Amino acid sequence: MSFENIVTNTLTELLRSFQSAIAPLLELGKIEDWDGTELKKREEKIRELVIILAGKCIAILLEKLSQYSEAQERAIEQTRGWWRKRTGKNGSRNWTILTMGNVEVTLKLPYVVERLPKPRKKKKPPLQGFCPFLRWLGLEQQVTPLVWSKIAEYGTMSHSFATAQLTLKDWGINISIRRIQSLTYSFCKEALSQRRSKIFHLREGDLEKTNILKDQRVVISSDGGRTRLVEYKGRKRNKKTNRRPYKGEWREPKLLTIYAVDEEGKKIKTGEVPITNDGTFEDSKYLLVILEMYLVELGINQAKEILFIADGSEWMWNDVPPLLKKLGCDESKTYYLQDFYHVTEHLFRFAQVAFNEDNEKKAWFKQARSKLREGKSEQLIKEMIAFKKDDKLDTKALEKEIKHLVKLQENDRINYPLISDKKLPLGSGAIESLIRQAVNLRLKGNGKFWIRHNAEALLHARCQWLAGRWSELVDSILTARIYPAIK
Repeated sequence: MSFENIVTNTLTELLRSFQSAIAPLLELGKIEDWDGTELKKREEKIRELVIILAGKCIAILLEKLSQYSEAQERAIEQTRGWWRKRTGKNGSRNWTILTMGNVEVTLKLPYVVERLPKPRKKKKPPLQGFCPFLRWLGLEQQVTPLVWSKIAEYGTMSHSFATAQLTLKDWGINISIRRIQSLTYSFCKEALSQRRSKIFHLREGDLEKTNILKDQRVVISSDGGRTRLVEYKGRKRNKKTNRRPYKGEWREPKLLTIYAVDEEGKKIKTGEVPITNDGTFEDSKYLLVILEMYLVELGINQAKEILFIADGSEWMWNDVPPLLKKLGCDESKTYYLQDFYHVTEHLFRFAQVAFNEDNEKKAWFKQARSKLREGKSEQLIKEMIAFKKDDKLDTKALEKEIKHLVKLQENDRINYPLISDKKLPLGSGAIESLIRQAVNLRLKGNGKFWIRHNAEALLHARCQWLAGRWSELVDSILTARIYPAIK
């Protein structure tokens, strides 16, 4: 019997088995036994059977594909770039692949290895190799691409891996938390390696550029959060737990966001002009490199207008303006703005020192806030300076807030009327929201301590998910290992 006939017979048996399992669930039985609970039970069972059926169909497809000679040849052709001089075929091995519905299929596939030079001692040299078929189809984690991407997605977007495990059961994927964690990290680290590759090409001067931001009104913002990272104390392990002692130190992940707004000032969320989010636990210089990579890739020099808005972190104001100038942005259409709400915090602190009565504090703060927004900063500063004459007040505290406002005015970072007239944002709500969703709801919390490279990978992937670019990320990762021979 041919393989095609075997597949047909297997599929026929599969459908017959599915029909016999689902038929009782479609019978009405006694109407008096029906209620919402009964309907829900049947829905759940039917859904479970359909997912298992889908998993078994995928298993048949994989088995058929693995035994197709042209598919094997294509796999070798698409991964030939990974071969070295000493790489050669080394027989076949059995691989068990997990599909949805927790269905497993075992495939016998060719394996290639690189035979390393013989060591001086009489020991067999280690063999390093891979399975071309698995690498070609994104199956090297021994789960199907959809299963891997879903595990990584829920592992990234959920508040914890335990929560992800509960959600994945609805997909018919019932695996351990440790396995979910491992697959999520492997996926996120693949995404991180792609970012490093782009940075490498940026430094080499051959980064692929687009014109996505051409004629767009672009907003760039950056800020930091707080997360505890594991800091190991020495290398000795505890004899009882076999773990290295560590302490959790607070570290600041730095994030960025780039997005476009329409003529009414509303954020554009279409696929044509995607939102770009990212972050890192490295220093500000590395975040600046990441920012440069994205701006070059998106074509920032073709933007119609650019607004950089942030809070008071000095590294941003020292480094970002020279970067935009370096990238060829039109200086006459590039604006810099201190987040309005951060500036008003300084006015509130001033009011706390200048007044004793709450109603006086509120009245002055409301008036000062209006003057700031209307562009009457000079008048406001003069009024604030007048308070220094009162010896009963803490003049040092007042001076601190006055100097802060004077510095912003001198650097032209509080021109709120101009930005408001252009219908550009006055606040950095976008980056604040990103920090809350990317950091606070996942990486920050009681009892949460992260190894740096795991936190970096998860932060990067979560930023992509929040930007609505997960599908794009999945496609790039599943094809990243394809490496044909260079002709």
